[in-house]
Amino acid sequence: MSSGDRREAATAAGEVKNGVVSGDLSQRQIQSEPASGVVAPSQNQRLRLNPSKDHKPESYDDMQLDFSPSIFSSLERYLPPPMLGVNREEKVKFMREILMKYLPQGERTRVQRHRDYRQKIITNYQPLHRELYNLHIGNFFVPPFVKAIQDNTEESFRSIISEPSPGVFTFEMLQPRFCELLLAEVENFEKWVNEAKFRIMRPNTMNKYGAVLDDFGLETMLDKLMETYIRPLSKVFFAEVGGSTLDSHHGFVVEYGKDRDVDLGFHVDDSEVTLNVCLGKQFTGGELFFRGTRCEKHVNTGSQTEEIFDYSHVPGRAVLHRGRHRHGARATTSGHRVNLLLWCRSSVFREMKRYQKDFSSWCGECFREKKERQRLSIAATKSELLKQEAVFINQASKRCNRQSQKE
Repeated sequence: MSSGDRREAATAAGEVKNGVVSGDLSQRQIQSEPASGVVAPSQNQRLRLNPSKDHKPESYDDMQLDFSPSIFSSLERYLPPPMLGVNREEKVKFMREILMKYLPQGERTRVQRHRDYRQKIITNYQPLHRELYNLHIGNFFVPPFVKAIQDNTEESFRSIISEPSPGVFTFEMLQPRFCELLLAEVENFEKWVNEAKFRIMRPNTMNKYGAVLDDFGLETMLDKLMETYIRPLSKVFFAEVGGSTLDSHHGFVVEYGKDRDVDLGFHVDDSEVTLNVCLGKQFTGGELFFRGTRCEKHVNTGSQTEEIFDYSHVPGRAVLHRGRHRHGARATTSGHRVNLLLWCRSSVFREMKRYQKDFSSWCGECFREKKERQRLSIAATKSELLKQEAVFINQASKRCNRQSQKE
């Protein structure tokens, strides 16, 4: 890691916990007070490592749940076989116990407060452009992107996507008109917040400017964006980090420039997959710098030459990368830059990760350590074979000498 990157990392001190930016907890999508009874899973009732492909999950939309119904439907295919045949209530109790591991009581209290805060906003805020609140394919996305998603093949995806650095994918995504409408909606929301003297919750602990889009009614639209457009891409390019099972999100905009945030320190996201799209406006600087993907154990290790990559934003163009891909944003030196961020998460992957020890399929340092172990093992085996060969030759030589002496 360069000295410049280390200085950037220092700016984030105290704001990154275990290498992960503390995200707003509202994206856990708590919808009601916690249910009373909880069934603790027995020692042999963990989630399956592979889903039951022939099992059709039930719908939980009609139930009062702590988490989004789609999360329960996603988890159901990973339930142990004995749980697949029980009623929905028992399944919910089992899955809820797993999900609650990620949301301790103190955080649940914060989530409840945020839910009340969000409801107050949605009740009082009047949207400027209501057409943004439903996903309109033709109005939102550029045609090549739409066609690639509709074809839904790796070949169609790669036809519109570039991979300028391992694990960093870029592609044209949003139409200029959509970017303009969303920028206007965010400005309208911020104006309403100021006039109503309403306290705005920022996207995360590192950004002092910006807004959580889910807080003022765009959650449903962003859910559909993740499920219909980002999950198919992630299934192909990020399968090893739960790309096919993304089931919740945290959507927000960040703002950089004069009287806004200037840069963003070196960090990783609280996501499995991150979508980052520049909305505008006119600006210079603000490049993203990437420095390799790391697990929690290796988050502060150095970068290899091939992992160092800088990316310059272009309005409408998207960047898609793993949440654990270390990155930051350089200073926006003039103008005003606004970006749309969608942190996509997989509750299935987060549970499975608890039982895994090898992350070499996506952590660069784990991969290098594994390759080094293999190299040492091969070297040791080769050395042992050479020793055995030398012993064999020595013994054969002695036998020949003895035979010669007899003759």
